[in-house]
Amino acid sequence: MTRHSIPLGASPREVLLRAVQRFVKEAQLVPGVAQIALVGSLTTDKPHPKDADVLVTIPDDADLVRLALAGRRLKGTAQQRNCGADIFIVNLGGEYRGRICHWRACRPGIRASCDARHCGQRPHLHDDLDEVKLDAALIREPPIELWPAVVRRCKVPRDVDEILLSTLTDAQKSFERTREG
Repeated sequence: MTRHSIPLGASPREVLLRAVQRFVKEAQLVPGVAQIALVGSLTTDKPHPKDADVLVTIPDDADLVRLALAGRRLKGTAQQRNCGADIFIVNLGGEYRGRICHWRACRPGIRASCDARHCGQRPHLHDDLDEVKLDAALIREPPIELWPAVVRRCKVPRDVDEILLSTLTDAQKSFERTREG
């Protein structure tokens, strides 16, 4: 089993959690990313979640190319198990800006069916502000922060703790030791 592989016979929850783990490891390296959090059904004990929902805080002027690539990998892994994934984008002021566009090619006028307000104006941002609204409290205090530090604001399901949080906590401790030494 490679570092990013998912065990044969893994449940959809495990597949989604391992895919989120990979996403966090990629997204934390994107310049400007200030916070990554887990929201939605994976923060509960729901046995069959339909998707993975991740909240990413990033400046309005940040380049989204690498984040979009990581997001498409997350979505692709989820789709292999008939699930989905959404990467919600919030700016440093706590304002919801939209979701990562699921298209590889994202520029004005390329998709006639795109329902983004400003399709392609900011590459890889699907500003679906007419359809999706995030609660200000969810943005301010998401249930589980994954990066730059693990913060639990809810009862964390055991599989989330074992598959996702313990790995991220270990990686953060290792990074801090390397930085100090």
